[in-house]
Amino acid sequence: MSNIPAHLKYTEQHEWLKLDGEVATIGITDYAQAALGDLVFVELPAKGKQVKLGDAFVVVESVKAASEVYAPISGEIVEVNEALAKSPELINSAPYDGGWICKIRASDKAELAKLLDAAKYEGLVG
Repeated sequence: MSNIPAHLKYTEQHEWLKLDGEVATIGITDYAQAALGDLVFVELPAKGKQVKLGDAFVVVESVKAASEVYAPISGEIVEVNEALAKSPELINSAPYDGGWICKIRASDKAELAKLLDAAKYEGLVG
C-alpha cells in the first residue's frame, strides 16, 4: 500500500504538490518511486525557468527506465533540491520530505482545482 499523505494534492501522472502561500513544493509520489525502482539520476530544472501546467520539466532515471515528471502547476521555478544531484535515492527513501524536487511560484492558483485530493489519488492507484 502506498503512502498518500492527506494534506497534499496529486496529479494523475503521480506528482504531488504542497502549496505554502504562492510557492508549491513538487515531488513524485511514493507510488511512482516504487514503480520506478532505485533512482540513480535526477535532471533538475533550472532555477528561474518558467513552466506550464502539464509540461515535462524534470527527468528521473532509475535502474529500470527514465521517466518524465510533469509540472502540476504553472509558474517559475524558485528553488531546486540540490541534494538530489548527489543523492537521487532521497526520492526513494523520503518522497514527501527530503526527496522533493523543486519549488514553483504559482502563476495561476485556479489550476489547483485540477489536482486530486488524497482520496481521489488513492482511488487512482489503489
